[in-house]
Amino acid sequence: MSSTPFGRTRWRRFTAVMVGGLAATAGLVLLTGQGVLAASFSISGMPFVVTSPKLHGYGFAQYAELDQMVPGSPNEGDTGGQVVVIVSAVRDAELDGLCQSIELGGVYLKLTAGSATNKVKADTLVVDSDAISANADFKTIDIGQDASTLNRVPGKTGAMGVFGQQAEEVTLTNLRQNNYATTAARFYLPNLKMVFSSDGC
Repeated sequence: MSSTPFGRTRWRRFTAVMVGGLAATAGLVLLTGQGVLAASFSISGMPFVVTSPKLHGYGFAQYAELDQMVPGSPNEGDTGGQVVVIVSAVRDAELDGLCQSIELGGVYLKLTAGSATNKVKADTLVVDSDAISANADFKTIDIGQDASTLNRVPGKTGAMGVFGQQAEEVTLTNLRQNNYATTAARFYLPNLKMVFSSDGC
């Protein structure tokens, strides 16, 4: 991304927002322990990396949540099968290419698709991440909104009292995510290729 002062300012703002979101972790753990917040998506617990030169989308929402593994999963480690994630939802998304990789015992399963001229497209794209890096540009953004009241992405809200943010439009460049789950109502992947590789994304 650009190294101009404008670019740095956007990234500092994005980082500050993410720190604020993760500060809600204690509240999420408490809610889950009380049975108020139910884990609705059983993850494998194996993280995967996703990168893209550019993601542009209309309708953006983001909030913290807990993902849950199947009880007794071999990947739960000392977490009890829970992973604190940043949920990022985009109503209508386009990506200038996409790379996804997951490490499988010294070898990577690698997926690539799309390009700047033949874009990856997704409707209601939802990604659960524990780490995100990008240069971010938001339009008409609301920061600090109660996650239960978010409305930019229909059907995607967090728990009451949890930090949330949303925007009318988002552009992320040099995007890199460490993800635990991805869902979409529709996911168009032109020129999709899946291979085993010695290196990841």
